[in-house]
Amino acid sequence: MSDPRYQIDVSVVTRYLKDQSDPESNRFAFAYTITVQNNGTLKAKLMSRHWRITNGDGEVEEVRGAGVIGQQPLIEPGQSHTYSSGAVISTRVGTMQGSYQMFAEDGKRFDATIAPFRLAVPGALH
Repeated sequence: MSDPRYQIDVSVVTRYLKDQSDPESNRFAFAYTITVQNNGTLKAKLMSRHWRITNGDGEVEEVRGAGVIGQQPLIEPGQSHTYSSGAVISTRVGTMQGSYQMFAEDGKRFDATIAPFRLAVPGALH
């Protein structure tokens, strides 16, 4: 059972960016909007991110970096932080998953899991 002080929930909405994609060149661009919700009892700062981006051929790209879109937001209990970013893959369908490395106000470091989510060109899946 996880500690209720360190409860971070992540939700994702994706969309295909047709105008930034070039299917003939195997370039498929997607935007995603992420909401990081602090359902714990302590303030938590989002320090860094780790992504695993897998295309439809099973090729994996890993991305690590500080914060998100140049920010390291401090999220109060009951509050959330929402941001948008994007990814480009070489197939019509892929997935992303990962984690945020968090730092709670009591000094504990912990990971917030980002469950796998799908990147898909509309109509690519039936």
